Amino acid sequence: MIIDVKIPAALASECGGARHLTVDLDEHATLADLLDAVHTTHPRLARRLRDESGRLRRFVNVYIGDDESRRLQGLHTPLAGKDIQILPSIAGG
Repeated sequence: MIIDVKIPAALASECGGARHLTVDLDEHATLADLLDAVHTTHPRLARRLRDESGRLRRFVNVYIGDDESRRLQGLHTPLAGKDIQILPSIAGG
């Protein structure tokens, strides 16, 4: 299955300026599988998304369809052909 990953402007420099990535995965792929594939092609981006233990960094939100991955099954969430959007958390006052 082909997954479209939307990259925010703040992270585009980590993947050659791309604002969208297209990833071809098995039909039973999970968010972890997607991030593993991204690591293969864009390791700098992958390091900004996951920490050394493989967990999503706390300031990174990944939406699968309309739902934030942490509210689903986290890295074990099946993608089921849905588009993915990565959004860094914004803090400030």
